[in-house]
Amino acid sequence: MTTEPSPLRLVHAHGDRVTVTEPTTGVDLFAYVHRPEAAWEAPKPYLHPIRTLGGHVVTDYRPNDHRWHKGLQMTASHLSGQNLWGGNSYVHGEGYLALPERVGSMAHAGFDEIAARADGTAVIAERLTWHPHDGALWAEESRRVEVRDVDPAAGSWTLTWTSAVTNRRAEPLRFGSPTTHGRELAGYTGLFWRGPRAFRDGRILTADAEGPEVMGTQAPWLAYSAEHDGADGHATLVFEHALENDHAGERGAHPAHWFVRNDPFAAVAPSFAYYDELVLEPGATLTHRYRVVVADGAWEREEIAKYLAEHPW
Repeated sequence: MTTEPSPLRLVHAHGDRVTVTEPTTGVDLFAYVHRPEAAWEAPKPYLHPIRTLGGHVVTDYRPNDHRWHKGLQMTASHLSGQNLWGGNSYVHGEGYLALPERVGSMAHAGFDEIAARADGTAVIAERLTWHPHDGALWAEESRRVEVRDVDPAAGSWTLTWTSAVTNRRAEPLRFGSPTTHGRELAGYTGLFWRGPRAFRDGRILTADAEGPEVMGTQAPWLAYSAEHDGADGHATLVFEHALENDHAGERGAHPAHWFVRNDPFAAVAPSFAYYDELVLEPGATLTHRYRVVVADGAWEREEIAKYLAEHPW
């Protein structure tokens, strides 16, 4: 006999957050926080805490080394001279400088849908606006966060994230990173995950490589696994970008270059502007789609490949 999945529970605290709960375990899988926060931190919506089905937190929030790192969030570290990442701005030859006049924001504009479905999936569909420090409208974003493949028995669930960003300026938007501006091995921008402090020195895997040397390379997926503080066991997060993420058609089937660190902290970003700027013309839309598998346990490469093959997009 096949057991139908139980609908997820969604609670919307208006002006603050949407919390998604798996009813069988009672675990809050994540909170999607959309309230604005400190201007210096480039306020933007984010997911934190994200938890495994075992109840273990796998994100960090405002760590003392980078207060603007908040769980899982969409970022833009260098955008036409502005910083929608947060904190200090990288300037070639001078390093990171406190330049508050460069720090912008991504603002919640409204939800089009917040729904838990009978098949055990859920969706949060949101409209956002992107702004430089002076508050002008630079872009509009249509964002869709979905939860699927929730499997308490296997201890895993999947988040998909789709962002469609439309340039509302009269001139191109130029997406870059510290690396496009002269700093080596710092190509971070786009979707960004910050792991908890215990995840330092975690294991980094792709289909054919392992370890920090994966930094700046291309691969269809990347997995990060580490051991918890305060509880026995490990967790694994698998990051994958969709085939249609085409970097404006310039780089082929798997264009993203991975930004990943396990020292001095755990972080992953499938950067779409690692080595080269991405130029978005006025009125044009840039769409990227990602999924993140959140699992209890330390998954091996074969286990990850099998899961991804059995759970297609």
